[in-house]
Formats: sequence, C-alpha cells, structure tokens
Amino acid sequence: PQQAWGEEESRDCSLVVLLPLNLPSLGGTHDGGGRLITVTMATVIDSKTERVWRALTEPAELLGWDDDMLAPAQSLPRYPVPGQHALWRYRLGSLQLVMHDRPVEIDPPTRLRSHLNLGSMRLDRTFNLHPVANGQTRLSMRLVTPNSIPLLGDTIDRFKVRSMTTERIDGTLRAIREWCETHH
Repeated sequence: PQQAWGEEESRDCSLVVLLPLNLPSLGGTHDGGGRLITVTMATVIDSKTERVWRALTEPAELLGWDDDMLAPAQSLPRYPVPGQHALWRYRLGSLQLVMHDRPVEIDPPTRLRSHLNLGSMRLDRTFNLHPVANGQTRLSMRLVTPNSIPLLGDTIDRFKVRSMTTERIDGTLRAIREWCETHH
C-alpha cells in the first residue's frame, strides 16, 4: 500500500551536499571556469542490490521508471559498457532532446558512473549501491554539474542549478525506489 509522505520519509535516509567546487574539467564535458556544484542524496529501497542494479542498467527497465527517457536513439545490444557512447531520446520539459550517456565506471552491482550531456547541460552522475539489512539496498546518487548553464542569450545561475539538480536527484531516487518495490 502507498504510504503517506511522513511515513515514507521516516525510512528514507537522504543526505544533500551542495558544494561549489573549483575543479578542473568535468571529464571533458565541462565548458570552462571549473566552478562545479555537487549534490548527493540517498534512499533505502526494499529490494536486493541485484534488482536495483537491473533497474539502472537494463534499457527496458530504465524506460520503465524514468518518464523522461523516451527510447534509445540507437541500438543498444549491451548497456552499460565502458567507453560506450549511448544515445537516448529524452524529454526535458516540453523539449525532446538526445541525451549522450558515456559510462566511465561500471562495477556491478555496486557502482555506475556516467558522463551525461543533455542540451547545454553537462553532468557527471554516479550511482552507488550498498546492501543493508533484510534484503534492502541503500542507493545513493551524486550529480556534479557546472554552477551555471548557458542558454540562448542567458544563463541559469548557480542557485537555480542547485535547485534543479536536487529536484532531479530526488525525483530519480523516488522513481527507482517505486519501480523496484513494485516490479520484483
């Protein structure tokens, strides 16, 4: 049964870290300046680690829980593969774009790190999975992004970038948790 927000939150172990960092390039996907924002959050999922790993790595599963991911934009006989350049049709608000997904660290079933490009957004995304008691999994998601995003003739400032990043992680973790707990 669906739990009320307060009940759900009590078993959810989340951490948010917002740090403007002064680092070199974001894996070749950052467009200069070196100022980055890092946001990390986590949740506990009532599913085994292998189940959660499948939700993160099987294209049909990804399409099931991520409402914004529309379809692979190319054939993906295997995903993820180190060095792969996977293309996904993706919805960002009312726009349909191609998301470039480059897996850079794959350690089944504990870690998946990818460099993502979606329009003018450049992200370094890491999922970490840790088994916890009673067959549950602690899933954390970390996004690193430049602290401003260029748009046509303007930029999205660091405050909006932080807010957007936090909302994206929260929504992603909730969707994965719901998917895994209802699709054993």
